[in-house]
Amino acid sequence: MRWTLKKEPEKEKVKQLARDLQVDKIIAKILCQRNIDSFKKAKKFFRPSLKDIHNPFLLKDMDIAVQRIETAIANNENILIYGDYDVDGTTAVSLVASYLKTITLNIATYIPDRYEEGYGISYAGIDFAEDNNFSLIIALDCGIKAIEKVAYAKEKNIDFIICDHHKPDNSIPDAVAVLNPKRKDCNYPFDELCGCGVGFKLIQALGVSRNQTIEDFLPYLDLVATAIAADIVPMVDENRVLAYYGLQVINQKPRNGIKALIYQIKKKELTITDVVFIIAPRINAAGRLKHGSYAVELLTEMDFETATKFAAEIEIFNADRKDLDKKITNEALIQIIDNEEENRFTSVVYQENWHKGVIGIVASRLIEKYYRPTLVFTKSGDKLAASARSVKGFDVYNALEKCSEFIEQFGGHKYAAGLTLLPENYQNFKNKFEEVVEKTIDKKLLTPEISIDAEIDLSEITPKFFRIIQQMSPFGPQNMKPVFKTSCVRDNGFGKKVGKEQTHLKLNVFQGDNKKTYNAIGFNLGDKIAFVQDDFDIAYVLDENEWNGYKSVQLLLKDLK
Repeated sequence: MRWTLKKEPEKEKVKQLARDLQVDKIIAKILCQRNIDSFKKAKKFFRPSLKDIHNPFLLKDMDIAVQRIETAIANNENILIYGDYDVDGTTAVSLVASYLKTITLNIATYIPDRYEEGYGISYAGIDFAEDNNFSLIIALDCGIKAIEKVAYAKEKNIDFIICDHHKPDNSIPDAVAVLNPKRKDCNYPFDELCGCGVGFKLIQALGVSRNQTIEDFLPYLDLVATAIAADIVPMVDENRVLAYYGLQVINQKPRNGIKALIYQIKKKELTITDVVFIIAPRINAAGRLKHGSYAVELLTEMDFETATKFAAEIEIFNADRKDLDKKITNEALIQIIDNEEENRFTSVVYQENWHKGVIGIVASRLIEKYYRPTLVFTKSGDKLAASARSVKGFDVYNALEKCSEFIEQFGGHKYAAGLTLLPENYQNFKNKFEEVVEKTIDKKLLTPEISIDAEIDLSEITPKFFRIIQQMSPFGPQNMKPVFKTSCVRDNGFGKKVGKEQTHLKLNVFQGDNKKTYNAIGFNLGDKIAFVQDDFDIAYVLDENEWNGYKSVQLLLKDLK
């Protein structure tokens, strides 16, 4: 692990902000590091307001999209809401379908089969639309590269409205409207919306002519917050506002499907981290092991008892998914060792019977062991399909572009992508990808980094300090939970390994002459028990531990040395 201290902001700015906000300099420093360096910016940050949600008509083509949907409603046309099978896609479909069903009954949803049709808009989906008399398809979280598919639909007199957030190519589909804040010719003030976020802008725009205010759309924000958390988009600007209010909906008045999932896990109050690790994987599990339409049915179900049955089924899918990803991860690790590839710059593995639904998770698991850009392939029809995952600071999408001669199709983001290729091109691709990464990656990026916000003494962790850190939530990319470093701490002698396999570390730490101890837990740090015999340094985030109704501050260790 590399520990790096974040760059010090201007001292005068820190002093001024500390005075203006009446907070200590550590808090002011952390805020300045995040470009929150004035009272006005801090107020906007700590008090997210619905007024900060942008005008949806700033998205290019929004007026055309709204006009086409209004025409479809007026003419009693059938509208098909089409979306990807992951959390972002299924929440987006659920959101747009739920809203449109309050206006017209001529609405149906379609999620492509992960295995039969693959990612994005499919010919089978368009054929389904034609066979069932749909004249308008609204595509969510996909479609930005579907030039041929949209042309195919046009031949059948089916119009497309595309709502996507993935990186466009130079050419975009000839759809009625293409809503994507990443379009070069789009002047929307925030280009990091998720797919469900773009869907939200669409229903927000449809609400304008119906005299609906942003408050009328609050019930939909549980879906938007879930998608923001799951898709790991930056937790700043509009995403922060949507996630902040969406979390309130999740905790106070969630839709039946989310309520049923929470009921399964029996947790009183959910944070954004809980949404990432508890809610999102369960919604995803339906699309991974069964069909994404299960997730849409759960999220649009009006009857709580029925939703509870769906949630119980999804709980089983999720347990199966965990078993499967553990098994495939072990097989992939064995493959890397058998091929003597432990010291490469990339991990690229393939087995034809690996379950396509979990290869993305497996890629992330492999990075925990071999920290480097990773692709996991499986057989998909007559082609090979892969999920790509990257390490912090390295753009895997750009690397794949440089290997495009061996790729049939690919899409995604800087840190995660999907692709297909022909079996005969696998080895050539694998060699080329290794070559590209070796030439272009900064070698220090191959060692995991802990980016430290500030060095503090344990005595600085006061109730007020902790309260302000908590108020910085919801946390996520570009607004991560602050990481602290404290030097020369000791364990009070009761430190031990814990967990079923003794892989975790539980300590009670203190510093210097101050004998006040803090509970500390380090997941997967059990092998560092030897360090705690003498003074040691810790990198950690502050967490709240609840036991028998009593809440206390706990240090969540990231590393120690």
